[in-house]
Amino acid sequence: MAPTTKPVLIVVGSESDRERMDAACKALDEAKVGYEFVVSSAHRNADQTAQLARDARKNGYKVIIAGAGLAAALPGAVAAVSDLPVIGVPLDVGPLRGVDALYAIAQLPPGCPVGTVGIGMAKNAALLAMRILAVGRTGG
Repeated sequence: MAPTTKPVLIVVGSESDRERMDAACKALDEAKVGYEFVVSSAHRNADQTAQLARDARKNGYKVIIAGAGLAAALPGAVAAVSDLPVIGVPLDVGPLRGVDALYAIAQLPPGCPVGTVGIGMAKNAALLAMRILAVGRTGG
């Protein structure tokens, strides 16, 4: 992947998750904050996903938003190999409607920090990403 001038990477594990992350894309579009949207599964494409996360900083990203449902491995898998801020979005899928994903993301082990927003709150993830970016611009 070539370096980008877009500061936010949005990653989901399945194409079917794209619409669930639409509110994040709309919020970033409205604020004119560039982003890339990538589908890469922590389970089906583990090596590809790890490489994407490892290369995120050198590819110009500043913040990663990872949407995941059910066991929600993606945010933790990304945070395990990247030093960038990662925001996890638990997706409202499966029989528990995202509660399992919320617990999986919020209860990651020490040393693997992931900011977590509410179930289905992709817009809040984008707003948090923009605040993180603003800290970098203001020096504070």
